[in-house]
Amino acid sequence: MTGMTQNLLGGPPPTELPDNAEAREALDKGVDPFEVAARHPDYPGVWAELADRAFARGGVIDSYAFARTGYHRGLDMLRRAGWKGQGPIPWEHEPNRGFLRALHALGRAAAAIGEDAEAERCKTFLRDSSATAAEFLEG
Repeated sequence: MTGMTQNLLGGPPPTELPDNAEAREALDKGVDPFEVAARHPDYPGVWAELADRAFARGGVIDSYAFARTGYHRGLDMLRRAGWKGQGPIPWEHEPNRGFLRALHALGRAAAAIGEDAEAERCKTFLRDSSATAAEFLEG
């Protein structure tokens, strides 16, 4: 999917993270996310999955911690991929979805614990990174 997103406004180019096929496929096959996280702690998608599951069961603090881990792992990957702190992170590029999901989960958990400023920063960052992700994840 590389190169599917164009930046017609002349800003920073879209950042596309590398795929971690082993981790992604393990999650797709139903391997326990804790096991995947232990084998692939740098994979933001597994932290987003753990955050979503924790939030769904009412574990807001656990969700916050998992999401923050995925968010920071994703930032590390983005920087290694050439991201300079701004510019598109397209949802359409599947390997970006783990970071975008973790960002959304972090904002959701922050809102749930009353961290309104952080929740708003995450929401803005998500919208600025990928309008498609914001629409999909925020419903």
